[in-house]
Amino acid sequence: MKEEFKKKFANLYEGTLQEGEYAPLKDIFTELYVIKGCTGGVNAQHEVRQMEGFYPKPGETSINFSDIFKVQSGENKSGTKVLTLGIAGVGKTASVHKFILDWAEERHNQDLDFILFLPFRELNLIKDNPLSLPELLHYFHPELCRGDIMEILNRKYTVALILDGLDESKIPLNFNQIKVSNAQEKISLNKLLTGIIKGELLPSAVIWITSRPAAANQIPRKYFLINTEIRGFNDSQKEEYFRKRIQDQDEASRIISHIKTARSLHILCHIPVFCRISVSVLQEMMKKDKEMKNAPTTLTEMYIRFLIFHTRQKSEKYNLEQNVDGAVPSSEREKIGAESVLKLAKLAFLQLQKEQLIFYEEDLKECDIEVEEAVVYSGVCTQIFKKDEKFYSFVHLSFQEFLNVFNKKTFWNKLPSLQSENGHLDLFLRFLLGLSVKDSQEVLTELLPSLKIKAENVSNTANYIKEKLKEEMHSDRSLNLLHCLSELKDNSLTAEIQNFLNSGTLSKQELSSTQWSALVFVLMMSEETQEKFELKKYRASEEGLRRLLPVVKNTQRAL
Repeated sequence: MKEEFKKKFANLYEGTLQEGEYAPLKDIFTELYVIKGCTGGVNAQHEVRQMEGFYPKPGETSINFSDIFKVQSGENKSGTKVLTLGIAGVGKTASVHKFILDWAEERHNQDLDFILFLPFRELNLIKDNPLSLPELLHYFHPELCRGDIMEILNRKYTVALILDGLDESKIPLNFNQIKVSNAQEKISLNKLLTGIIKGELLPSAVIWITSRPAAANQIPRKYFLINTEIRGFNDSQKEEYFRKRIQDQDEASRIISHIKTARSLHILCHIPVFCRISVSVLQEMMKKDKEMKNAPTTLTEMYIRFLIFHTRQKSEKYNLEQNVDGAVPSSEREKIGAESVLKLAKLAFLQLQKEQLIFYEEDLKECDIEVEEAVVYSGVCTQIFKKDEKFYSFVHLSFQEFLNVFNKKTFWNKLPSLQSENGHLDLFLRFLLGLSVKDSQEVLTELLPSLKIKAENVSNTANYIKEKLKEEMHSDRSLNLLHCLSELKDNSLTAEIQNFLNSGTLSKQELSSTQWSALVFVLMMSEETQEKFELKKYRASEEGLRRLLPVVKNTQRAL
């Protein structure tokens, strides 16, 4: 079993620019910031709003992943059930793979005799088949014969069973059904899984379930002894990741320096997938320009560049396959690029409608994408194989939202409903405005040279947003509007606040509602206030405290 795990998890698929780009997991894995205990309750906010809220909080206990099952005694106690939450792309699955690989290579958790790994994305493929518990375990661990499995079930071994990706599950879990007691009986997957989680089957097994926050309420919290949450990389871990991924350390330093100056990008880099996208984009740009003069400073620019690299890669492959003797005419290449973007946009839209991050071959065919074609989008769609089955996902939920902007159907459906309360249209609005900026449009025309772009008056849009900011609104709404101004490259509000801060005159100013919002935004983007926030430096008053509560929530230490 350990040998099988070593083969399966030794390499991490890093589909960025080269298709099939694998990297040794041990070489590139960077420890994540994980806390014991969760934020509590079901978070109704869209993950876009959670994406930028990493910061460690006072009183939190961070833990190492290798100690995830250990209770106070320092041992992996039988029957312990652990729930680990984390937003999309924050490193849940990679961490599970590293945990299993460390066990297989006998570095950690050798008091566990067996680890059984059952990812939900693969459980979905057999959801309609009645199975007994031994059959289920044999399906996922064919290296074990039936006799081995019966011995594991009947003897006093310490077994850890990992169910990864509850949010990807298409299996309805019902915890009110009658008790399951016979492990040999063929029953539905729903009954098998609920029997395992409730402790009716494998009662002494240590059970670990990972999930995105919004899906965790499928299982009552009473079944979990330990709750944990993955927050992603802290600032030192971000830098460590870049230095591990980029061999040339001078290049790594330049990229780290650029990311740090673009604060909104630096904050998003607590998500490992976003670090990966940034590395692929910025390394590619440095091949042509060491100084990175036109390097992306906004999320929209970063994703346009990422999209261009992949569609260009696709057209280059088409060039090789279709016309070995000469270049494919530019009109043909452009047609390939445009069609690719529109197909991906349709796929993004349809899967977002279904709230799906994982999709299958039939979903690709619905958007006229051939399976072979999907492999070319190696960085946009990652691919996982199990026997003859394939599943796909966009590189990150935010990139899926970005592609969504290119879908005409989405555009007209969503425009009237930008009043969303939970933030699920926040990113759509940011990308929509980001694409209206001249710099973004110039980059887009690299991909589609004959694209006709109607000139928009960006300053009118920015002024409209500033008018909206005068209204009383929830801080999440005002922060997103300030992010929109950043995407439009209008920094006039934040520059005014920064001048007040630099001159030390802030406490004497009578701030308008808009200026209060801008102050919160500036402080949330500040590295200094992430570590320590002193109210008296800004506005030591009742109103100051009320207005600056979002900053208090996002700092490690508040005075």
